Amino acid sequence: MHDDRSLVEARLKRVLDERIRPAVYPESVPLEVAVWHAPGEPVPVDEGLSAPVEPIEAGARWGAPWGTSWFRVTGTVPGKWAGKTVEAILDLGFDENMPGFQCEGLVYRPDGTPVKGLNPRNQWVRIGAPVEGGEEVRLHIEAASNPVILDYHPFRPTQLGDKETAGSEPQYKLERMDLAVLDETVWQLVIDLEVLGELMAELPVESARRWDILRAVEKALDAVDLQNVGGTAAAARSHLEGVLAAPAVPSAHRISAVGHAHIDSAWLWPLRETVRKVARTTSNMTALIEDEPDFVFAMSQAQQWAWVKEHRPEVWARVKKAVADGRFVPAGGMWVESDTNMPGSEAMARQFVHGKRFFLDEFGVENEEAWLPDTFGFAAGLPQIIKAAGSKWLLTQKISWSQTNKFPHHTFQWEGIDGTRIFTHFPPVDTYNCSMKGSEIAHAAKNFKDKGVARHSLAPTGWGDGGGGTTREMVAKAARLRDLEGSATVVWETPEKFFEKAEAEYPNAPVWVGELYLELHRATLTSQAKTKQGNRRSEHLLREAELWAATAAVRTEFSYPYEELDRLWKTVLLHQFHDILPGSSIAWVHREARKTYEAVAEELNGIIGSAQRALAGEGTTALAFNSAPHTRDGVPAGGARTPAVGGECTLVPRTDGGYVMENGRLRIEIDERGLVVSAFDLAADRETLAPGRAANLLQIHPDFPNMWDAWDVDEFYRNTVTDLVDADEVAPGDDGVSVRIVRGFGASKVTQVLSLAPGEWRLDIDTEVDWHETEKFLKLAFPLDVHAERYASETQFGHFFRPTHTNTSWEAAKFEACNHRFVHMEEPGWGVAVVNDSTYGHDVTRAVRDDGGTTTTVRVSLLRAPRFPDPETDQGVHRFRHALVPGAGIGDAVREGWRINLPERKVVGGVSEVAPLVAVAQDAVVVTAVKLADDGSGDVIVRFHESRGGRSRATLTAGFEVESVTVTDLLERPLADAVAPERDGSRLTLKLRPFELVTLRLKRA
Repeated sequence: MHDDRSLVEARLKRVLDERIRPAVYPESVPLEVAVWHAPGEPVPVDEGLSAPVEPIEAGARWGAPWGTSWFRVTGTVPGKWAGKTVEAILDLGFDENMPGFQCEGLVYRPDGTPVKGLNPRNQWVRIGAPVEGGEEVRLHIEAASNPVILDYHPFRPTQLGDKETAGSEPQYKLERMDLAVLDETVWQLVIDLEVLGELMAELPVESARRWDILRAVEKALDAVDLQNVGGTAAAARSHLEGVLAAPAVPSAHRISAVGHAHIDSAWLWPLRETVRKVARTTSNMTALIEDEPDFVFAMSQAQQWAWVKEHRPEVWARVKKAVADGRFVPAGGMWVESDTNMPGSEAMARQFVHGKRFFLDEFGVENEEAWLPDTFGFAAGLPQIIKAAGSKWLLTQKISWSQTNKFPHHTFQWEGIDGTRIFTHFPPVDTYNCSMKGSEIAHAAKNFKDKGVARHSLAPTGWGDGGGGTTREMVAKAARLRDLEGSATVVWETPEKFFEKAEAEYPNAPVWVGELYLELHRATLTSQAKTKQGNRRSEHLLREAELWAATAAVRTEFSYPYEELDRLWKTVLLHQFHDILPGSSIAWVHREARKTYEAVAEELNGIIGSAQRALAGEGTTALAFNSAPHTRDGVPAGGARTPAVGGECTLVPRTDGGYVMENGRLRIEIDERGLVVSAFDLAADRETLAPGRAANLLQIHPDFPNMWDAWDVDEFYRNTVTDLVDADEVAPGDDGVSVRIVRGFGASKVTQVLSLAPGEWRLDIDTEVDWHETEKFLKLAFPLDVHAERYASETQFGHFFRPTHTNTSWEAAKFEACNHRFVHMEEPGWGVAVVNDSTYGHDVTRAVRDDGGTTTTVRVSLLRAPRFPDPETDQGVHRFRHALVPGAGIGDAVREGWRINLPERKVVGGVSEVAPLVAVAQDAVVVTAVKLADDGSGDVIVRFHESRGGRSRATLTAGFEVESVTVTDLLERPLADAVAPERDGSRLTLKLRPFELVTLRLKRA
């Protein structure tokens, strides 16, 4: 037989595009359209429905950036259409390639009832099936003219990312606004041909199945009268019945399709627009659930559910019904799909506490999976947090984006720092926006790395990022793929059903230990410094507020601010979303975030101040309140008293220029350039810095990644570096014992103050940068005389190790990584820590010197200046605090990391001291939270963990009479299998494994 395959395939494409698809709507009449452009921000629905409108024609321009226009469309169904299916086709000016990234709309009936959302792949509204003819049609569309930020020329700087700079030029042209007859037979023929054509393209050319499909398609095309598609569509479909009925082979890969609409809680749109995106998407999905009996939709992010409840009660009612029917599934059990690298220990825990509690309170649903398809890598401390929240599974997709190394598994056990293992799945479809294309389904089956031992994978199905969700076309394709020869099988299932099947078939799944590092988007650890500082400061303020409010509530008449703390936690958790905290959102988002963090800080400082004043009482003593988990200057952790006076520091001129500062433990030499050329540990008789190298060295690199400007830093940035060694001023600070350094570079200026803490092994470095660079990367370097093949990096509830060498491509790919409050490296018996108060990104490299010694260089990432999506990223004044801690063990690193983030607070005019509400007599055990129970019972909640990676025996003493002690999960619920601590009155004794996390509930007598 002659090979005419290409001829038939080309014929299929053209006939579909030019004849069959256009015949889906064979008849149409225009609707009358009028519009009201709302001034300023979006208005309530009743105001939009009743606003005065003016006529507008198809082809007219509309929609200033970030504006809202209310369209009213009216018309009459022609009488001759009686008995037919009629839909309104409402095209606001869509580009079908950009669902979720441009204009969108929500359709309402005149009484304000929401109907469904409009987006580029979902432009229809059902009027009747069938109609009687003569029906009057009146619909209202709340249309958002969100500008296109990421377009066909991506990463170009734009002022459209903030309503204050976006201007008023109309963004869109109104297109088709019609009533139209839907020919359902033709529509079904389109789906038949798409499914078979896409499947055929994925089969081997020599496959008999491919040729069977080809011949069936050819016969179907022969049966289509191109001048009467509707009249011949049924006959064409009959030629496809046989190939569509052929069942899949028994060994076919099995895909659990989960309806999905990944909605970034803020990204290329502000938070207020996400509220409306969620309303549009949930309206669409509840409507689709009513039409499609097999369809199941899952939505994560309790915050987004809460927005629907608060802002769209009519949609909320439909959502609640669909949840009760088991068709609309709460997923993930987190407040938002947060970043997991940068949130601190308690914040990561509270993501699950607030997320799971919302779903439990509203629906009685307990999530057992964490659902994070788009998060930029996963911290090594996360598995035990997932388990401590009562969950056991994790789904993500983003690791498939890694540039260098392909992850070896799709289904596996992920082991965290404490040994906890979480059953984890990466969908081999390699997208969280699956549209049921044949190429996607075939890729999932071919790509699945666990063939032979497992055969189930999951496909999150629906348009996402900007929402939209699953379409009726996707559901129709899935129905044909349920059991089709040559394809993986597809069935709609909940995440829970998938994980149950996957775990049952793969009981001995391979184990991956340590962080799940994304080899991409590394610059998100540095972009938008003020957002990151706001997060770090808020986390620690929340700790302080809970600690002192709980202490005051137990000891005095102080009223514990339950509602305020709940609201503030949720605000901070929202801003940990994986485009806000990482700094990859538009300017509007970060401008608002700065204001939000300022308001959060003001309110929390007020709570802290009121609680401390209640505790201090009336007196004349100056008290220092210590919120850190370690004793400081004689002040116990969680207590207050007059601090002990430390030693003294001296500052003298250096012979060769510069200064020498000393405090009895360290001698620091600063040369005439303002660089630290010696950091000598007097007790150890050891130099900290590598010979001939200088620390406190600011270095600047060009920073223009190949793509994803705010997200990425590419390794070639290191090829060019400028050391900032020229100083405008090196002089004693105002206190006479510190050194002040001023440098100018480019259009920017940096001012640093270097000081020694009395009696401490710590060089404090206070850096202020007035930053006005573009596409540059600023680092602060510490070249250390330490031979270390690995270093410790703090993560949630502990730390883990990364290599300093690059033996493998996996190690080389980690050229920029995340830490929390410290990094630490050591030789046996002596180490060095670098601690910070607000930075996350860093790099550590090693080199062997001519003298045979090893230089291990730690560099802290301070600032970047990408121009997309925020062209003014980080312009302005920033302040950072770091400290170099010579002679530090890992415990010292932990302690100093807390110290720099929780400075003492002084209250003048109090009693002699405030005893801790809870005290732990073991420095290795770190208390991360002391609070009152969320249920209002007055029970005291204490959360702590072993912080050094060893075993500990800890004694915890409560400063109140304890009636009972319960070991709980993060949601403060009893753990049935937990071993209760030994108890002697208010004194408890526990044994902890390395990095073990424990939550105790102490009932007061």
